[in-house]
Amino acid sequence: MARRRPVAAEIRGQMTRANALLARRHIQYPAYKDSGVEWLGKIPGHWEAKPFKALLSRNDSGAWGEDAVAEGTIVLRSTEQAVDGRWRVEAPARRHLTAREANQTRLEIGDLVVTKSSGSELHIGKTSIVDKSVAGFGFSNFMQRLRVSRQNEPRYFWYLMNSPVAREQLVFLSSTTTGLGNLNASILGAIRVPSMPSPEQRAIVAFLDNETEKIEELVAKKERLIDLLQERRAALITRAVTEGLDPNVPMKDSGVEWLGEIPAHWEVKRLWHLTPSDRRIMYGIVLPGPNVNDGVPIVKGGDVSPERLRLDRLSRTTFEIESDYVRSRLRGGDLVFAIRGSIGEVAVIPDELEGANLTQDAARIAYTAAIHGPWLLQALKSRRVFAQLEAGALGATIRGINIRDLKRASVPVPPRVEQEAIAAFIDWKTATIDSLISKVRDAIACLGELRTALISAAVTGKIDVRGVVA
Repeated sequence: MARRRPVAAEIRGQMTRANALLARRHIQYPAYKDSGVEWLGKIPGHWEAKPFKALLSRNDSGAWGEDAVAEGTIVLRSTEQAVDGRWRVEAPARRHLTAREANQTRLEIGDLVVTKSSGSELHIGKTSIVDKSVAGFGFSNFMQRLRVSRQNEPRYFWYLMNSPVAREQLVFLSSTTTGLGNLNASILGAIRVPSMPSPEQRAIVAFLDNETEKIEELVAKKERLIDLLQERRAALITRAVTEGLDPNVPMKDSGVEWLGEIPAHWEVKRLWHLTPSDRRIMYGIVLPGPNVNDGVPIVKGGDVSPERLRLDRLSRTTFEIESDYVRSRLRGGDLVFAIRGSIGEVAVIPDELEGANLTQDAARIAYTAAIHGPWLLQALKSRRVFAQLEAGALGATIRGINIRDLKRASVPVPPRVEQEAIAAFIDWKTATIDSLISKVRDAIACLGELRTALISAAVTGKIDVRGVVA
């Protein structure tokens, strides 16, 4: 390569840890040699490092064509339409291509398509492999088609191109060439990649297909476990805030279909009755404008989570725009409720956001001294309260809750002392569930790290997998 840099320290550290694990599980090749390529390091003695173009029969760009037409050629716009090699073409783009363009860009099974132009390092260099679901489609000029010669195995090079060491180099080469995140035929063709006999390529692919399938099955099981834990968490909250903590307390009909029965000594109140008269439930700035560095922090619907409600994570609007929305300013301890997009998310405003404001995608819910804030937070999370709002959610693509419906939502309200007890109980019980969920997510992250390291180790020859899979 004409331009090189060391693999990023983070990736190098991750690979070192994971390779140590792999070294205990797998044998290495009997002999190694220096590849002469920094990102490959040492490779097995019988492998070679060749320019990619020496292994390709095609290395060409696509075509976007002219005008969208109902009967036109389906043109794949980006490898962002593929997730882990599985194509998800939900809204195909049909374009008018000339006969020559349609013929030249027609994809075949086994073709590799690389995102060569992107403003994000998450996508530049991302490589997908063509299967029967997209064979015959065209591809856009934002992608590069690589077709390996017949004696080579396409899936080996698909694994290679998506390994972290290769992606690091592709991102580097794209930015150092033009500064705008672009790859081209010359850059991709000049990259030196491992070359080994085709039976060995197939052995590596069989090993990785088998091992990654096992890892994906484990991940799927753990994700189902998280779903079950979250289901249990939601049920616990709903039961506590609508039935209380005493299983023997007399019950009564709440008079609200969504709520069902509640303790006989509780009341049912509209949400707006729980808020102070001078700080009613409301959304905020309708047109906040572009983000500015030194402005007023604003909470959008997508920011309604403890992780996002931080000064360093929020967008800002100008003081001039914000000055027209004094009535929707926030105070520490206020609740914010997402009323657009991911409706129903609710979180507490931390003290550091005192004086921040909202957009029209989120609503502020203040509360009177008779209300215990942590209890109200849990009450708004309960399914029976949210069900009233979800039933009236508007919009097919981006759903939204009418602010009037939010104000009128019926909430079962216990005495203040019970509110505090319910909030403490929920915190205690959900802490255990949240700890379990965190541990399962850590396990999923470790499996992802293992999968990544396994692929990198196999495609670069750090482990010998010949004969591992019959």
